[in-house]
Amino acid sequence: MRPLQRLRADLSTGKNLEIYLTATIALVVGVLGVFSIVKPDIVGAATLAVLALVAVNALGPRHQVADLEARVAELNRLVEARMAGDSFLTAVRKGLDERVARAGDIRFAGVTLSRTVRAHVDDLRKSLGRGASVKVLLIDPKGTVPEEAARRSTIPDHADVFEHRVESTIYLLRDLKDSIEVRFMPFVPAFGLVLLDADDDDGVIHVELGTHSAAGRDPVFTLTPRRDHFWFEHFKGEFDRMWEVSREATEADWYPRKRS
Repeated sequence: MRPLQRLRADLSTGKNLEIYLTATIALVVGVLGVFSIVKPDIVGAATLAVLALVAVNALGPRHQVADLEARVAELNRLVEARMAGDSFLTAVRKGLDERVARAGDIRFAGVTLSRTVRAHVDDLRKSLGRGASVKVLLIDPKGTVPEEAARRSTIPDHADVFEHRVESTIYLLRDLKDSIEVRFMPFVPAFGLVLLDADDDDGVIHVELGTHSAAGRDPVFTLTPRRDHFWFEHFKGEFDRMWEVSREATEADWYPRKRS
């Protein structure tokens, strides 16, 4: 842009007016001083005024730099806070009770889900009464999967613990078996999932990370489609993939034979 064009643009938008004012005063004072039109003391006073304007103009960029540095520091603090583990990992699924009670699409996936189902079986019954869809994924209590779960939990000689927990979950769901879908996974999942209205814009997915412990709560993080679109879709797809490779519950699963 040419000097005159830049001058016209700055004056029309009000940019850099203090610079142009300083230059104008300096030019006028210089010309008047050269031709002795004004007294020297007036020239001196005007010169000091020009220097004051120059000093004020110099402060502007410094304050802007200071403000920019402060904003960058605040942004870094917010990023660090968001990345901190406690900001997204928790030991509880926040808002789960309320959401299960009103959800129209409920999907659970986990090793045994004994605590989850026990805590929400009444809510599931109410949701089904409203016409909700409920899907439940558990490890297969038959075969070698309970042994795999026991090894992962560092109790390799107690596969029966997981068999009993799955049977306990099945017992809690037995009265609902004609209204829900239950399948058994042929492997131990790497994480647990609770999907609530996952196909809606306000859906939520709670992801529980598996740990190598037989007791205690596992860390959980929560995903929403608007904030975490990529990972929300990823874990929703994971449920679907696990569901496809799992076997449907049979009458024998709902009423297992008593062990001798």
